[in-house]
Amino acid sequence: MFSWAPSEKDFQGAVREYAQALGYRDYCVWNSRHSPPGWPDLVLLRPPRALFIELKSAKGKVSVAQKETLVLLEACGLEIYTWWPQDWDEIERVLQWTDASG
Repeated sequence: MFSWAPSEKDFQGAVREYAQALGYRDYCVWNSRHSPPGWPDLVLLRPPRALFIELKSAKGKVSVAQKETLVLLEACGLEIYTWWPQDWDEIERVLQWTDASG
């Protein structure tokens, strides 16, 4: 997808744009300095799904607080993902998924 290493902001923009084209409603943290540590960058909603996604630049690392939050969200039965730009094929697969009733 990317012929260059996008910043996390550019990567997030591409994921949001793609998700919106597939009918997802999205929420993203505007400024993480004013949010609780570890909260995922992006939430995507398209019933019956709610996806909580941590996005990283190509060399970005997941912090301890982020790992802890993602584990808690997953323990609540929610779909959680951590994606890097090189995961674009998986991103397409996950976002295009629909259940048998959809």
